[in-house]
Amino acid sequence: MPTTVAIIGAGPLGRWLALAAARAGFRVLLEDVMPNNLHHAQELLRQELSPALLRQKFSSKALDTEALPTVTFVSTIEDAVREADLVIDCVPDELESKLEILWLLDRMAPPRTVFATPTMHLSIADLANCTYRPEKCIAIAAEASALTGRAVPAPGSVSPGPPADGATAILLRTTSRTAPETVALVRDFWRRLGFVPSFSADPAEQK
Repeated sequence: MPTTVAIIGAGPLGRWLALAAARAGFRVLLEDVMPNNLHHAQELLRQELSPALLRQKFSSKALDTEALPTVTFVSTIEDAVREADLVIDCVPDELESKLEILWLLDRMAPPRTVFATPTMHLSIADLANCTYRPEKCIAIAAEASALTGRAVPAPGSVSPGPPADGATAILLRTTSRTAPETVALVRDFWRRLGFVPSFSADPAEQK
């Protein structure tokens, strides 16, 4: 079970993931190079999370303000992934953007770190083969709008056990090289967020 989740990009999807993961009990590091994006994310999470969580202080290169104990706001990818067990990027679903972010993550994250990249159109097999850890790469085959439009579970309503009936399905794509522990880690993450994860092979490998 991952204890630390790094989310790259504090746009609508990144903010939603940070909030949902924090409520599910994960330690979250939310990264964005734009201070305004981090500030907007901080204000949203401050409104949505329990006031009892607003206790710690932190200092980053972008901000110097109160932090949520379960969410840390950082301005560099290196700071976000240094201790991450799972990284989810929220960059545009375009080949150039995905290759660039995976290259950066592969250089900066510890060898154990798993990469989960949202993409509806790109081959996760091709993307994973551009890293030194293809066995730790997996695709989230879901539109950002389908996730951000979903209600975030209330604190305490998500457990590590099987998701309740009626939970939303989410498709995850794997390759022939995806490690079983990668599948288990990502499955647990989405279950704790209240989803029912299912897995399918990358279509590019089936041709």
